[in-house]
Amino acid sequence: MKLGVFMVLLAGKPFEEALEYVASKGLQAVEIGTGGYPGDAHCKPDELLADEGKLRAFKQAVESRGLTISALSVHGNPLHPQKQIAQSYHDDFIKTVNLAERLGVPVVNTFSGCPGDHEDAKYPNWPVAPWPPDYQEILKWQWENKVIPYWTENGKYASDRGVKIGLELHGGFSVHTPATLLRLREAAGEVIGANLDPSHMWWQGIDPVQAVQILGRAGAIHHFHAKDTTIDPINVNRYGVTDMQSYANMLDRAWQFRSVGYGHDLKTWADIISALRLVGYDYVVSIEHEDGLMSVDEGFSKAVQNLQQVLIREPLGEMWWV
Repeated sequence: MKLGVFMVLLAGKPFEEALEYVASKGLQAVEIGTGGYPGDAHCKPDELLADEGKLRAFKQAVESRGLTISALSVHGNPLHPQKQIAQSYHDDFIKTVNLAERLGVPVVNTFSGCPGDHEDAKYPNWPVAPWPPDYQEILKWQWENKVIPYWTENGKYASDRGVKIGLELHGGFSVHTPATLLRLREAAGEVIGANLDPSHMWWQGIDPVQAVQILGRAGAIHHFHAKDTTIDPINVNRYGVTDMQSYANMLDRAWQFRSVGYGHDLKTWADIISALRLVGYDYVVSIEHEDGLMSVDEGFSKAVQNLQQVLIREPLGEMWWV
């Protein structure tokens, strides 16, 4: 496995300065935002696709520092019921797939999106309960008319270009659990896999080790994020796990994102890394920093230090004791 970072946390630094910083921490890979929610501070797909010289210089800037690009990330909602919004996210996704093909990057990370509840809806509708039966009707309509058709068509587009799609299992979107990811993968093909982030498993009440087992046995983990979550034992009883308070209201929230090791101990993270190795995932573990109690530098640095202790780097080799 290789240790990497989702570079959006360094969006305030120029691209090459950010790469220098990442390399100085001993990392081997970078995940780069290309639009959508992560923004495109370090990578403008339009510019790189239009200029072969800029494309080569971009790739050289990464490789000259001993780094590889693990994924391009363009998280958005291409299923948004407002057509103009959906089109913008879709265009960003297509450009990112084209750029990944040109750069030789194997994975594009994004969200599945979430439609509305009918053709003329204005806002996404995320059903999370089977009753009253209206929610079941909405869910059926969304998957049959929006989710499956969109990702079947665009999954093929990516597959034809040698690019895999890593969907982040995130609340608020149609694909948010191992079951929903596998449902879409069965319908749209193996190009669809997870960009698995344990932080979103924990707040939904899902054990990340089991999520790794479920998805890994199906060969459905395309990329992996390293971010932690802590559940407040008092606030969760007041607000529940679907707490709608701002992430900035950390004192009162039911749960909050933390840097690796500050939500769960290193034994838990060692179990996650071991489960990844067990199911054959030997790609990049990409640090994502969204810890409201630490500066970017401190939170990122502590995540690096903690993961360096549990990451399994070397090939297994022969089991001499067998």
